Parts: sequence; C-alpha cells; structure tokens
Amino acid sequence: MPRKRKLLAQLSALQNTSFPQMDAVEQLNTTPGAGPSPKSSKYFVIEKKTSPQLQEDFFNQPCVSLAKSFLGQILVRKLPDGRELWGRIVETEAYLGGEDEASHSKGGKQTQRNAAMFMKPGTLYVYQIYGIYFCMNVSSQGEGAAVLLRSLEPLQGLDAMRELRRASRKAPSRLLKDWQLCNGPSKLCQAFGIDKAFDQRDLTQDAAIWMVPGQDPPGEQDVVATTRIGIGNRGEWAQKPLRFYLRGNRFVSVVDKKMEREMAA
Repeated sequence: MPRKRKLLAQLSALQNTSFPQMDAVEQLNTTPGAGPSPKSSKYFVIEKKTSPQLQEDFFNQPCVSLAKSFLGQILVRKLPDGRELWGRIVETEAYLGGEDEASHSKGGKQTQRNAAMFMKPGTLYVYQIYGIYFCMNVSSQGEGAAVLLRSLEPLQGLDAMRELRRASRKAPSRLLKDWQLCNGPSKLCQAFGIDKAFDQRDLTQDAAIWMVPGQDPPGEQDVVATTRIGIGNRGEWAQKPLRFYLRGNRFVSVVDKKMEREMAA
C-alpha cells in the first residue's frame, strides 16, 4: 500500500507540472484574446519563398568573364499587368571600356548617355539606335565596361512577347516563330518591353526586371567565342573574339560556322 500511495502522488505531480515545450506549442496555436487555433501557428503559415535572383556578387566580375557567365542565365521581366516573361540568355558581347575602340566609353569618356556603364556592376545601360530601336547592356567590373545582351531563348510568356513585337512594328506581318522573337539585341528589347526608361536600373533591386540562375550552366566546350557584330571599322578591336554564344542553339542571332568547324576539329 505505501508503494501504491507513492506512485499515485508522483502521477498527481506530473499532471500539475507545466512542460516548456508543450507550453510553447500551445502559445503558437493560440491567438491573444481568442481560443486555440492552428491557423495562428507559424507552422500553418505558408511563407513567401525568397527569390533566387542573381545578386551583386555575380555581376561584380571582369567584363569577359561576365559575358560568358551570362550564358544560360535567365532574364525575367514583369509587365505592368503582372505577367512575367522569361528568357534564357544565349548570346552576349563584351565591351571593355576605355581601351575598347568599339565601346561607347572608349577613351574613358563619360557622358550623360553612357553614364550607366560607369555605375556599379549589375546596372542596366539601355541606348537607342537609328532613333527607333533599343539595346540593353549590363555593367561589369572595370571603368566603362559592360556586356551587351544579344539573344534570348524564350521560355515563358511567348504570346505576350509576340504582342509586344507586333506593337513595335509599324506594318502588319506574319506571326513570328519562337526562334524569331528574341534573336537580336533590339528584338529582345521589343519582346521584353525594354526602352530608355530602363536605363540605369539595378538588376539586383528592380521589381520589373531581374535575373535568376539557369539550371544547366554550359561548359567551355559549349561556348563559341568569335567577333562582335556591326561594330564597323575599329581596327584590331573588330577582330577580337568578344562575342560569346551557345553552340548549336537555334535562338542565336548570327552563327559563326567557320569557328564552330574549328572547334569540332
């Protein structure tokens, strides 16, 4: 009997004891001034996922390195109506700043037009050509250095891209095929609704345009290094291999078959 009374006393003590872990769960499940509710627990709240977008440390690298690193990454554009356009970067060109005779910042000259090229890595430099079209660049390490985005492989929002391309062209034309949407620097700006208003925006901070990592980074053997397009007579700089594209990708604007044959050999 004494043993039984002792066990009953221990059981009674346990029932009256407050356990910290159990109390914490009760508090999570209880809203002040209301009864217990699992909806008030942090374990029942769906938290907003953090964006995997590329940050400043990615853009903060030498121009040629950044131009290559862009290949396979994804450009995202959020339109005013909430739709998102996604495109995989498949072609770029590097412009090295003051020493580069083909660069807008050659000689280290900074103007109102090219100011974004001298801003922190990841800053957009958008300029107009022929008074009609736009081209988009991203600043890198180095004074006045930036990377031109030449072509994208459309991934999401292709119908919206077609609408934007159609709206940018004066004369009606046939429906554009997928590979025709973004295969050129001005075409990708049209398809993504990029104009001068995007100049000097920060890709790491802007709510309307950013980049996210691609799933399959290309290897060195997948990248073609060749001469840049449309830079005119710039002496030795016209022959430097500062354009980079994904070999075998049909969304590239201009293919260098000779260079690809040499790579294959």
